[in-house]
Amino acid sequence: MSLTHMQIKELLDEGRRHTCDGYGRDRVCVKIAVIAELPSRFGDFHVVAFYNNRDDKEHAAFVHGDVCDGENVLVRLHSECATGDAIGSLRCDCRDQLEAALKKVGEADKGIVLYMRQEGRGIGFVNKIRAYGLQDHGYDTVEANIALGFRDDEREYSVAAHMLDSLKVKSIRLMTNNPRKIAELTKHGIVVTERVPLVIPPNPHNRFYLETKATKSGHLIDWAGKERLLEQSDRPIVEGMTAEQIAALEDHQED
Repeated sequence: MSLTHMQIKELLDEGRRHTCDGYGRDRVCVKIAVIAELPSRFGDFHVVAFYNNRDDKEHAAFVHGDVCDGENVLVRLHSECATGDAIGSLRCDCRDQLEAALKKVGEADKGIVLYMRQEGRGIGFVNKIRAYGLQDHGYDTVEANIALGFRDDEREYSVAAHMLDSLKVKSIRLMTNNPRKIAELTKHGIVVTERVPLVIPPNPHNRFYLETKATKSGHLIDWAGKERLLEQSDRPIVEGMTAEQIAALEDHQED
């Protein structure tokens, strides 16, 4: 059973009236802007568009079934990846994870895929491509982010927690390999009753990336070995890098 017209009207009315002090350190307040039906290859969904008071990012929830006041709702938090989701890049497992999550949610009685506008683990598209350039010359995904002046993972999940609350979800079964997602959602008041693994078999281009997520970022993926796979031979010095970053890159290549 999907969301009823009455439920949709109530969600929209509450979205228009909603005010709060916000979630997380940035006090983000999220509101539902609009809801529409969305038939897809993975089943029938409602797409729920959100806006917030923090930035211009427009996040989305793809809702299957009646999730309002739902318990143990199957949920996937997916961070935007233009190269993977849209182009089918083999450097990551993002598109495979997104499609697998949509398939699982579409087959469940009820579920949600939250599509979060947090490209490149929160560093943005341009910086993600800069990180790719470093990875082409031996940096792993964590080392590349750090070399560019970022943390391993710049994402935060207060917006996702607020979105789930706005949809009146009482508890969730979270599809993830990342324990930090569980901890962050729990910190913001979301009840996570179960972790559902979402492990995608590696390909020759993303195996080292997945191994790095497991060994350095704590993701619950069991990969063996640490082969570094150089994908291109382009010089990874790009516009916008500082002299210190370029020097660090050259020192790394000499090692």
